[in-house]
Amino acid sequence: MKRSFFIPLMVSACIVMTGCVSKKQFTGLEANHKKLQTEYINLKQTYQNAQVELAEYRASAKNLEERLAESQKTNSELREDYAALQSSLDKSIQQNTQGNVNISKLVDEINASNRFIKQLVEAKSKSDSLNMVLTNNLTRSLSRDELQEVDIKVLKGVVYISLADNMLYKSGSYEVNDRAHETLSKIAKIITDYKDYDVLVEGNTDTVPISRTNIRNNWDLSALRASSVVQVLQNQYGVDPKRLTAAGRGEYNPIAGNDTELGRQRNRRTQIIITPKLDQFMDLIDQAPDSDGVSSNE
Repeated sequence: MKRSFFIPLMVSACIVMTGCVSKKQFTGLEANHKKLQTEYINLKQTYQNAQVELAEYRASAKNLEERLAESQKTNSELREDYAALQSSLDKSIQQNTQGNVNISKLVDEINASNRFIKQLVEAKSKSDSLNMVLTNNLTRSLSRDELQEVDIKVLKGVVYISLADNMLYKSGSYEVNDRAHETLSKIAKIITDYKDYDVLVEGNTDTVPISRTNIRNNWDLSALRASSVVQVLQNQYGVDPKRLTAAGRGEYNPIAGNDTELGRQRNRRTQIIITPKLDQFMDLIDQAPDSDGVSSNE
C-alpha cells in the first residue's frame, strides 16, 4: 500500500524537476495522486474497523465458551444429583415391596393437590385482573369533581367505592339527592357490566346522635341510607336486585376519629362493596381433593 503511494510522488517529482510535462499532464497526475491518497485512507479505516470487529468477535466467542463451560458444569451436577436420587429410590423400593404402590399413591395425591391449587390460583388471578379493569373503567368514567368525593380501592380482591354523605343525601336525611344520580348511574353501569359480582351497599355514620322522630338512632340512619342507594340502583338503573344487599353499620366502623369535624365527615360515608360471587369459590372448595387424592364431589 505504501509502495503504491510513493511511486506517484516520485514520478511527479521527476516530472516537475525535468519540466518535461505540460501543465495539463501535471494536473492529471496530481488528481490521480489525491485519489490514491483517498483510497489509502479508506482502506486504512476499513482495516481498523475490521480489527475492532475481530476483537469483538473474539470477546463474544470467549463469553460463549465460558457460558458453555458453565452449562456443562451445571449439567454434570444435575446428572450427579439425578443419579443420587435414583439410587436412593432404588434402595427404598428394594427395602419395601410396597414402596412402588405407596409412591404411586403419593404422586397421585400430590398431582390432585397441585391441580386444586392451580384452580385456586387461576380463579384468584382472574378475580384480581377483573377487579383492576373494573376499577380503571370506573375511575375513567368519573369526572374530576366526582373523583374528589369518591374514593376507590381494591383490597384483598374486593373493590371498595366510598361516597361522602354530603354528595349522596340531603343533610340529616336518607333520601338520595339529585346531584348523586349522575355518579350512581356511572357506578350502576359498571356493576351491570360485571355480572359475576355481588354488591353490598353499606351505610356508616359518625357518633353524633340523630334527632328525628322517624329515625331512632344512627343504626337506623345508616341502614336507611344504604337501602335508598340500593333502591336507586335497582329501580332507576336496572341493577338486578338479587345481586344487591343493603346494610347499616351505624357509628361502629369508623375510619377516622370523631373528635374533629374532618374526622366525622370522613366517617359519614356510604360504601359500595363489589365482590366476586362466593358460590364460585365454594364450588372450588367442594372440588378439593380428599385424603385419597379424589375430589370430594366425585
